[in-house]
Parts: sequence; C-alpha cells; structure tokens
Amino acid sequence: MFIHWFTHTRTALIVMLLCISTSLQAQLNIEIFGGGASRIPIAIVPFAEEGKLQPAITPIISADLQRTGLFKLVDPAGLSPHEPAEVAYADWANRGANALVIGRAISVSGDHVELQFRLMDVAKRSQLTGLAITVPRTQLRAAAHRIADTIYEALTGDVGVFSTRIAYVLKRGNKYALQVADADGYNAQSIIEYSEPIISPAWSPDGNQLAYVSFENKKPVVYVQTLASRERKAVASFKGSNSAPAWSPDGRKLAVVLSNQGGSQIFLVNVDGSGLQRLSRSSGIDTEPNFSPDGRSIIFTSDRGGSPQIYRMSVTSGENSNAERLTFEGGYNVSPDFSQDGKSFTFIHRNSNNQFNVAVQDIGSRQVQILTNSKFDESPSFAPNGKMILYATEIDGHGILSAVSRDGQTRQHLTVQSGDIREPAWGPLPKWK
Repeated sequence: MFIHWFTHTRTALIVMLLCISTSLQAQLNIEIFGGGASRIPIAIVPFAEEGKLQPAITPIISADLQRTGLFKLVDPAGLSPHEPAEVAYADWANRGANALVIGRAISVSGDHVELQFRLMDVAKRSQLTGLAITVPRTQLRAAAHRIADTIYEALTGDVGVFSTRIAYVLKRGNKYALQVADADGYNAQSIIEYSEPIISPAWSPDGNQLAYVSFENKKPVVYVQTLASRERKAVASFKGSNSAPAWSPDGRKLAVVLSNQGGSQIFLVNVDGSGLQRLSRSSGIDTEPNFSPDGRSIIFTSDRGGSPQIYRMSVTSGENSNAERLTFEGGYNVSPDFSQDGKSFTFIHRNSNNQFNVAVQDIGSRQVQILTNSKFDESPSFAPNGKMILYATEIDGHGILSAVSRDGQTRQHLTVQSGDIREPAWGPLPKWK
C-alpha cells in the first residue's frame, strides 16, 4: 500500500482498502503490548453487589488503567473489603499494592444505581480520593470510565481520558461508515454510511459535532454534522477539491484545503460556511492544517521546499506566503497534530527503509522521537491529555487502529473481527471535566 501525503488524494488510499464483509457495527477489540518501566501497583476489589450489574464495574476500571501501561494490577483474591474500616493494610502491603480501590453498588429507584468508590493509599493508610455517583443502568460503562479517570488523575496528576470518544472510518465491501466509539472501543455507532469514501473526521472542541469529507456527490465536500440530531451542513463545496477540515479552538471556524483558486491552499471558513478567507499562498501544495491550542497559528504539510514537510504559519495576520519550516529530518514528514500544551506535535515520518512511522517533535528543541516500527502508519491524533497517540496502521494487509504512549513504551491494537478501519481522530474531554 502506498501512503499519499496530501489529503485530497487520500481517496486512492481508501479505494485500495480490502473489501471485507459483515456488519459495519463491529466491535473494536484491544490488545496491549509493553508497559512502563515503573508501573504503579494497584489492587481493585470487586464492588459489593456488582455481581447484580451488567456490565460489572471493576473489570472496566481495571482494563482502562491497564491500557495505559502505567499500572500493575495486583490480584485481590481472598480479600474483599468494601469500606475503609475493613481494609487490612498490612495484607495489601505484603502483596505489593501501593493503592487500593474499594466500593459498592447500591440499587436505587427508577432503575438507577449509586456507585460509591474510594481510592486508598496503602502506605499512608488513608483515603486519596473518592466518588459517589448515581446513574441509570444503561450508563454503567460511562460511570466506570469516570471512576477510572478519577483514579488515574489522583495517582498520576494528569487528566484521564477514559471517558472520551474516538471517531474513525470503517470500510466493508463497497460501504464506508463514519463511526464514533468510546475510547476503549465499545458502543461503536455509525454516524453516516455511504458507498463513496469518507475521510478526515475532525472533532469540534465541545465534542458535539464532527467535520469530515464525503465523496457522496462524486467530489470531495466538507460537511459539519451534529452528533445528537444527525443534522449536517456542507460548509465547503467549492469548485475543485474541498478537504482536510480542522477546527479552531473556539469552535467558530474551520481551516480547510481548497483548490478553487488554483493548487491546494489553506483557507478559513465559518462553521456555517460563510466568511471564506485565504490563509496560505505558495506555489506548492499546502494541506493538513492543525490549529495550535491558543488558536494563533497552524501547523500544516507543504511541499513548497521540494519535499513534504511540516510548517508553521500565523493565522492572525491574514493571507501569508511565509511560513516557518519545523521538520528537517528526512525527506517526508506529514500529517501533523498539536499536543494539548502546544509544545510538541505528532506526525508521520518516512525513514530510510521506506517505512511510515508515528513520530513526535518538540517544537522548542526540534528533537524528534520515533514511536513505532511498523510499515504503514497514518493519521496520528493526540489524546486530549497528550499521553497517548491514536493512529491507523496496517497488519497483514488489514487496516487497524493503534495507540502508542507518548514515550513509546506501550502500544495498543484496536481491531474488528471483520472490517478495515482508518482515519482516526481522538475526541475532546467530556464537558464534566
């Protein structure tokens, strides 16, 4: 498979995907590889009365924490405290646990469940944090993710992302589906399905909308779709190619790539399709824009210097022919995505063996770290806490999603039993955060 670097020709990549049968609603399965050098030993005791729940809470919490590669799960077998007074700290210390999760599930009226949990510090014999939430039984997975987020934040000091969602394109036969799923692959739902390619999904900052490119009318058009209502609007349907949407941090504008004025150049457009404004002006192809967290600049891919590289350009000074080149290692660096703090970006780097790998570059020092060793990686997308990167790759001719930790120590493969998945985008933090 050949990976095209400029977005409007990524159609060829999708057309080449394998035709595979079965439902477009296939569930993502996760395999975990590696782990951090110093993982936090944590024991998670099954909640009291959780055997009456479907699904059970603690297996979801355990799976969330284990996927990060930062935690080592300690077997709680034989011990089952549910309140602080029931905790025999010496027993847990002997098992090597630094932290302990206990809790209970209480049925309440209206088919709701109250979940109570506490995170205990084994060495200090005290409570680190806790949470009590009441949810309908249909929201048990979401509640478990929220508890896992709380645990992760208390033990690492970073924001947890288990309650976030991901978007991706699933291809089966001649059908393409834009799907949204929980970050762990569950609850996958098709937003749209067509027999023509769908590419480049991008989340709005509030997580309520997706921008994407659809070829349903035999040409690339940028749409914005509201997830709750399924209503959508074509915001860029100009002559020629319309591609590569990227949201501004305030959610009011999109950067898009248009060829209506000759070549592929970057423009700004309001979310309702009005107020078109040209940003870039070069003799090359400028594409794949991505906003900085402060909204003052964009990074993008351009071949204006002779080969595809990553550049940075201000968006506050109007149309601009000048841009700062950021990548210098190798002759092929594409698909940039800013980290949440704006200090680094992830991208795809082609090495001397003609492999396409996920990399991260620190903007200040320009230091580059290659995070993967596969052959055909594409579309890297930072988690909203900057600790993981979601990307598409290929194994045995089959397109799957993968995730790699920012330090490259932990990887995940997210696959479906039947289907080819591409074009991932990691959604923002939920509103309650």
